[in-house]
Amino acid sequence: MAAQEDSPKDEIIIKVRGLHVGFGARDVLNGLDLDVHRGTVMGFVGGSGQGKSVLARTILGLIRKRSGTIEVFGENLDDLSRSGHRAMERRWGVMFQGGALFSSLTVKQNIQALMREYLSLSQEVMDELAMLKIKLVGLPADAADKFPSELSGGMVKRAALARALALDPELVFLDEPTAGLDPIGAADFDELIGTLQKTLGLTVFMVTHDLDSLHAICDTIAALADGRVIACGSLETMLASNHPWLRAYFHGARARALFGPGSAA
Repeated sequence: MAAQEDSPKDEIIIKVRGLHVGFGARDVLNGLDLDVHRGTVMGFVGGSGQGKSVLARTILGLIRKRSGTIEVFGENLDDLSRSGHRAMERRWGVMFQGGALFSSLTVKQNIQALMREYLSLSQEVMDELAMLKIKLVGLPADAADKFPSELSGGMVKRAALARALALDPELVFLDEPTAGLDPIGAADFDELIGTLQKTLGLTVFMVTHDLDSLHAICDTIAALADGRVIACGSLETMLASNHPWLRAYFHGARARALFGPGSAA
């Protein structure tokens, strides 16, 4: 028990080495290395089309890699049996860009879809658990029986996050979670992610373009360019880098408005 309580925060939850992913003649990820540590929020940034979402989907097994190794929770994903993969999938949750809710299902039914696939529970228990998740992400109780088309953009995001938390995961993947939200809605969602991460002890892998999110909730930032991680560390590490893309991203007009004139030094 003591070993679990003292679990070091430097434990690596996701370990990627020499990852190559491509489509046809095009290489998207070219020898990428990455570590994600337990209990941290990692923000993953990079230019459009550089492979941020491709990396997340490759870790999740949705895109086939050409070479390299991916370990999650200390297990090489290539070595897992079918049942091993299903057990692994129960330990992570995914919020896809745009929410990706099933349009023909209510919010409650969307959350329960994962429970039906991976668990053996009575309808009564699933109803109770779904309502707990709905409350957890700050949705009103009456949202449970609404369809995605009846929700605002911000409510769709929260419903998608509730579904990602359906199986009580240890690790959560978020793909552009604040995209399409107004500044107030985005700030509220950042606060929600930060609160849930601390309350539930989550490890969060977040693909984002949002400078405010990086500043507000990310413990570590990894930047992708030319198919590799070119920098990984704190926001201060990003600001100190001389890499051309990082300087353009973290020292541009929007960054100066957020971090202050000194960030352009």
